Amino acid sequence: MSVDPQLLGTIDELGPQYAALSDAIWDNPELRWEEHASVDAQIAAAEAEGFTVTRSVAGIPTAFSAEAGSGQPVIAIVGEYDALAGLSQKSGSAVPEPEPGNESGNGQGCGHHLLGGGSLLAATAVKRYLDANGLPGTVRYYGCPAEEAAAGKTFMVKEGAFDDVDAAVSWHPGDTTTVQRIRTLAYVQAYVRFTGIAAHAGVSPERGRSALDALELMNVGTNFLREHMPSDCRIHYAILDTGGRSPNVVQASAEAYYLVRSPDVAGMRELFARVKKIAEGAALMTETTVEIEVDGGCSDILPNVVLEDSMQERLRELGPVPFDVTDLATAEAFVTKTASGRTASTLGGEFDGDGGALHTGIVTFDARSLRPTMTGSSDLGDVSWVTPLVQCATACVGVGTAAHSWQMVAQGKLPAAHKGMIHAAKIMASTAVDLLTDAELLASARKEFSTRTTQTHYDSPLPDGIVAPPLRDAVAVAQ
Repeated sequence: MSVDPQLLGTIDELGPQYAALSDAIWDNPELRWEEHASVDAQIAAAEAEGFTVTRSVAGIPTAFSAEAGSGQPVIAIVGEYDALAGLSQKSGSAVPEPEPGNESGNGQGCGHHLLGGGSLLAATAVKRYLDANGLPGTVRYYGCPAEEAAAGKTFMVKEGAFDDVDAAVSWHPGDTTTVQRIRTLAYVQAYVRFTGIAAHAGVSPERGRSALDALELMNVGTNFLREHMPSDCRIHYAILDTGGRSPNVVQASAEAYYLVRSPDVAGMRELFARVKKIAEGAALMTETTVEIEVDGGCSDILPNVVLEDSMQERLRELGPVPFDVTDLATAEAFVTKTASGRTASTLGGEFDGDGGALHTGIVTFDARSLRPTMTGSSDLGDVSWVTPLVQCATACVGVGTAAHSWQMVAQGKLPAAHKGMIHAAKIMASTAVDLLTDAELLASARKEFSTRTTQTHYDSPLPDGIVAPPLRDAVAVAQ
């Protein structure tokens, strides 16, 4: 069965409208948990299309769902919209310069404005397709906050937001077009706070107990740990509080934000336990106290080869993103090559491109023999452990453009980005329609999912009792 021209025509018709929506979110980049204007813009578009909107999914103010149709199956299309701090950049500029009028300093450094716009466009096209053909089934768009180092979807999964979903579809903007047959890393992040005793560093240093010394010792110990942990694990940290700016004071407080990654949740927990022991040891050495507060986490992505193969067939039919010579010329200023001359991909690793500034092909590989690890993380991992998930990526920016960079921000409103977003919507919508209309395909995907989750059960990376930061902060204010 080929992709229905009716479905593709709807996406072409609505493409400019949703490109404008993604541009509006680019223009007002909001950080994790603060995406109020982005949510309002997406909800307005969904309600105008006739979706039934549920706000504050899982109690999170910037999470929502938009549903259409009725009955089974329920197919989810997942979107995001959060930005990154410190990445304000003028649209289209190939030199670093902040966007005029951007007072926040934030920027869409991972293309989530496109991710949300493309996913909502796909959901809208599927809704119209179901309506026009009188078909049963439900399409549900999830607007998800705080993917960037915050794991909004993990909290949503923990609260059961995806429990009735039969399968889920998503995508990510990048510099290549492919079905995402990759592994990601599970992670946990936590605040580490040391408390000591202040004293005059010159007159009575013996009376002080330095929290800053403890923090430095923890960081040193963690750096020694790197030699003795698996090579595919990662540990990162940021120092949030050094205790003050006066060197003649023994610092009574110090704080860091740690992020620990591993190929699966079990490995992450083992590594995090070692990091916690280092923190406790640092406190013991300095006679300080330490508090460790887990702030979030996510699981690795559970693959579903049945869905990947199905999406691959749709991508093969649709072909690569249809860039023109103007797109290629504009992207030339942003192109990055490796020393070997091969193209460096934001997906990780290298691939043999055609030498152009934009990827005009399709990257394919057999995930049965090769499933590369992208040593980043995604909270879609937790979605994949409660329902079958498949993702694509499409070329939206010049080859070699690094994620979380000003170059990514600069290209986020260009025509090439819009074309990549619209192409992703076609891939997702056609895959979703297949799942809604082909019971055998969905059953096969569910069977594979059941087999994998029977072998390894889902274990939320979030500890019991933890709530999403906006809910935690609201309780603190009320008290």
